[in-house]
Amino acid sequence: MNNNLVKEITASQLRNDLPEFTSGDEVKVSVRIVEGNKTRIQNFQGVVISRRGGGVSATFTVRKMSGGIGVERTFPVHSPSIASIQVIRKGKVRRNKITYIRKLSGKSARIKEIL
Repeated sequence: MNNNLVKEITASQLRNDLPEFTSGDEVKVSVRIVEGNKTRIQNFQGVVISRRGGGVSATFTVRKMSGGIGVERTFPVHSPSIASIQVIRKGKVRRNKITYIRKLSGKSARIKEIL
């Protein structure tokens, strides 16, 4: 009985308006940012290097290059602060967590696109 109650509560918090994406995909994440009494949307575009967890606690990590420096940010998949996720390109990778891309630079850091 207690387990069913937990499932019902977490099921109400899951989002179903997000697209399917996996590691290697390039995504644009639109995040709501609250500054004082104003809210604005900030985009974070990069490659998904990992997805972990399941259900309401699932997260994904996006890596982008900003001024020659790698910036990574981890987002909860079902967070209300995420306005939208847009898949820019589908990438072809052989593994789920592509953290090895941190060591690569230049042309070797590219990911082939699935057409």
